[in-house]
Amino acid sequence: MVREQYVNTTQDSSVPAPVPDSIYKIGIYGWRKRCLYLFVLLLIIILTVNFALTIWILRVMWFNTEGMGHLKVTSDGVRLEDGESEFLFPLYAQEIHSREDSSLLVNSSENVTLNARNENNDVTGSLSVGPDVAQGNAQNFIISSNTKTLFSADDKEVVVGTDKLRVTGLEGALFEHSVETPLLKAEPFKDLRLESPTRSLSMDAPKGVFVKALAGNIEAASNMDFLLHSSEGLVILDAETVRLPNLPLGQGGVSGNAQGLYEVCVCPSGKLFLSKAGVTSTCSESQEC
Repeated sequence: MVREQYVNTTQDSSVPAPVPDSIYKIGIYGWRKRCLYLFVLLLIIILTVNFALTIWILRVMWFNTEGMGHLKVTSDGVRLEDGESEFLFPLYAQEIHSREDSSLLVNSSENVTLNARNENNDVTGSLSVGPDVAQGNAQNFIISSNTKTLFSADDKEVVVGTDKLRVTGLEGALFEHSVETPLLKAEPFKDLRLESPTRSLSMDAPKGVFVKALAGNIEAASNMDFLLHSSEGLVILDAETVRLPNLPLGQGGVSGNAQGLYEVCVCPSGKLFLSKAGVTSTCSESQEC
């Protein structure tokens, strides 16, 4: 053990205090000192490597005071000056705009899907464009130009709001049910054809059906009966010549003995009526006009 001596002196005493026999030295010596220096050196190396990696990442990603490379951070949002952006995870944005002099291109090797969600995070509308089909799911589908609706569809009806609906297919348009339209018109120098291959074709209008050909013929063909019916008015055939070439010809009989044969008579007003056939024409004898 170390022996220490303590000498008490008074305030006015000029005798110096005795020096202790042993003095303690404070510090780290030996292998502890070498380990501490090695740890500090290792820490400096790690800090240097991290600093170098940070500088390398900043250089590679083109970080600057305005953003990252061509990606600029402005008060309106994030702007990509030039180049392409690739997103590996979902992108959430309120608006996506392209530059004024270029188009907006969304490209994917599989498909592109756009979803709209409500406050409960439920999908209320979606648009998916795949390699084979483009599919949309929404309560209403509307295509508009400025303030005019061009096309709209829902679960009840489909509305085409254009001034002219043009069908360019070789087979025309196929309707499985009724069609309601104020006008059917063919293109110039093209024929307008209404056909029902296996069923009947009916055209109804509360104030009449008007069929007109400005520079051609009107043909109506039926495998069975062809009926022209007017519930309250007249059926008028207004032409210079009206021909019925395939009517059967009857045999001449004795006057007063028609044998069930009739002849078709035409009044000066254009009215048609039947008269019992005879040896000579009996139209002039009838008062049907």
